[in-house]
Amino acid sequence: MQRSDPRPDLRAAIAERVIVLDGATGTGLQMLDLSLSDFDGLEGCNEILNISRPDAVAALHESYLEAGADAVLTNTFGASSITLGEYDLSDRTREINRESALIAGQVAGRFSTTERPRYVFGSIGPGTKLPSLGHVGFDELYAAYLEQARGLLEGGVDALLVETVYDLLQGKAAILACNDARRECNSRTPLFATVTIETTGQMLVGSEIGAALTALAPLGLDGIGLNCATGPDLMHEPLRHLAAHAPTTLLCSPNAGLPRTEDGQMIYDLTPEALAEAHRTFVTEYGVGIVGGCCGTTTEHVRAVSRRGTRSGRASAATRPVRRLALRLDPVPAGRLVPDRRRAGQRQRLAALQAPAAERRVGADGQCHPRSGVGRRAHCRRLR
Repeated sequence: MQRSDPRPDLRAAIAERVIVLDGATGTGLQMLDLSLSDFDGLEGCNEILNISRPDAVAALHESYLEAGADAVLTNTFGASSITLGEYDLSDRTREINRESALIAGQVAGRFSTTERPRYVFGSIGPGTKLPSLGHVGFDELYAAYLEQARGLLEGGVDALLVETVYDLLQGKAAILACNDARRECNSRTPLFATVTIETTGQMLVGSEIGAALTALAPLGLDGIGLNCATGPDLMHEPLRHLAAHAPTTLLCSPNAGLPRTEDGQMIYDLTPEALAEAHRTFVTEYGVGIVGGCCGTTTEHVRAVSRRGTRSGRASAATRPVRRLALRLDPVPAGRLVPDRRRAGQRQRLAALQAPAAERRVGADGQCHPRSGVGRRAHCRRLR
């Protein structure tokens, strides 16, 4: 089912202007102060709200569009059959994704005009199992993503976004599944991916941005970029690499800074104005074409980004100094080795991911931690 509201093809829209994507779905849903009964008793499962409280999901989309977003993400970050299986919802994967896309599409349709079309991006998150660490087989992961992508396409999304990729095998499985789902549906829906680079300058399993671009870009992506893990201040170097080597659209959705804990709550200190200024730099210096926010970003952040005028002065992919034959890993300059404490933090998170599933959780800071001491309501999937 496709929307009938007036809007040009998304690829054409990106070529003309910067697209402002919405903020963190989970952060917004938490602000609605929903009860456990709203989640059908499935604490931490935002995706069930597409069935139990579609009005709440629609209200969240409306708030971001009213704030100036050009596009909204479906409420499907954790809606693969593997992740939904933790709540005994695997058999409802296609339904949950389809309904989420329909909800977002209906809201976007009401806000769309010929002068200002609005779009829906189908969110496909990393899940809770990493193939590189042996948590799940590649074929099983691919099959789970294929079913999710089918549901999103059936619901009429304008784009598919494989986001928060911190394992290249996981990212490949999701992208290949999306490609096959698009072929099944005879769809030209654009496909984007955003990888997550931590404070170490690497992905969680140790890959650097050059490796991510080399591994994922040839799989037929319409754009690649960054999201989550850090604030915009730590995204300059990987964005600079992408700007120099990626001939496609660039995306960037930082967290609202690095989180801190206050009275048991995760607090993000990056102001809306600071995020807007960072995106202005990313657009003018690196040619980023789609900007947004991840954990901790709110409607006020989206409003500031939209008002700041990121659409002007953009460096286009055609004018960026792309070096297509220079895809390589740059050596770390002498004297710029990653501090041992950062390496230690990465080892700790990897150890947590290698723990049994029942003992793991993804925290509000976007990292993986042992489950003990923090409730499921603090899951990262609830902050996106």
